[in-house]
Amino acid sequence: MKQIVPWLWILAIAIVFWLLFVRPASRRQAETAKLQRSIEVGDEVVLTSGVFGRVVELTDDHVGVEIAAGVVIRVLRGAIGSKLDRDAERADDQTDDQTDDQTDDQTDEGGDTPAAADDTAATADTTDDPDVVDGED
Repeated sequence: MKQIVPWLWILAIAIVFWLLFVRPASRRQAETAKLQRSIEVGDEVVLTSGVFGRVVELTDDHVGVEIAAGVVIRVLRGAIGSKLDRDAERADDQTDDQTDDQTDDQTDEGGDTPAAADDTAATADTTDDPDVVDGED
């Protein structure tokens, strides 16, 4: 029995390693492959380099991505990191706009905006004469 215990520990460590590292990595790889197979012309994508664009051409190995008006680059399918969901992106933009509006309303109502703080600093008595103390002229 004493000879089996060390081997059980090694086996347990191997299983934990597989569960924590190998399995999640293979899942990510499968999800990425599925995403790259699902790309269609007109999809908004983000390349693994961080470049945003719209798919304009598809071949077996390459994808034509328009990154600006009239600028199309050819990349490997593997360079596609993610696909943007237009509806979700619009919803996020609307939420951001509403949050910005609420923040603007709160600063306007309080009356203590950064511009008001600048005005008070500009009206303070500033002099270059070191002999003059504030309030004494």
